[in-house]
Amino acid sequence: MMIRLRPEARETYLRLHADVWPEVADTIRACHIRNYTIFLRGDLLIGYYEYHGTDHAADMARMAADPDTQRWWALTDVCQEQLDGTPEGSWWAPADEVWHQD
Repeated sequence: MMIRLRPEARETYLRLHADVWPEVADTIRACHIRNYTIFLRGDLLIGYYEYHGTDHAADMARMAADPDTQRWWALTDVCQEQLDGTPEGSWWAPADEVWHQD
């Protein structure tokens, strides 16, 4: 998944992610997300995670309903700008997998 990092918010975004709130990290784990990584290339954020649950939509709704996560997103979302073509209802744009090896 991908989204643009607003240049004027770069330092804020990087500072926030250098010390992610434990409550947010706990919610991510509780929602069956593992190996969550965000990469930065220029102004492009590239996110990757592995889902180990059985109901992705329900876990994402659970995460979105979490008050600590909502507060975190209020701080981080203003640092981001959606890419053209991001599907309605999504914040990050999906990326198509072109190759995978286990």
